[in-house]
Amino acid sequence: MSSGMNPQKMLKQMQKMQADMERVQIELQSEYSSATAGGGVVTATVSGGLEVQSIIIDPKIVDPEDVELLSDTIVAAVNEAMRQAQEHAQRRIGEISGGLSGLGIPGL
Repeated sequence: MSSGMNPQKMLKQMQKMQADMERVQIELQSEYSSATAGGGVVTATVSGGLEVQSIIIDPKIVDPEDVELLSDTIVAAVNEAMRQAQEHAQRRIGEISGGLSGLGIPGL
């Protein structure tokens, strides 16, 4: 009896994992992460493909005398939404890859 892995079985498993990863990458494009900053006055929404989809700004934060605060708040919301989207993508890919990372997937 052979005590090693069956190469054909291993190849089939790798092909299935690759197909599953491609499917998840496509699904991630239509999944979104949102984050707020400044106590909820700015909300950023980012796709699983790490593209900013929207930024919502509460008018009460718009102060022509303090544009820097608004800019900083937008950056904070976008960065948090990006972080959440990346974590979500890593979880989804991890479910398929058994926790392997760095498999040539952008943002992982």
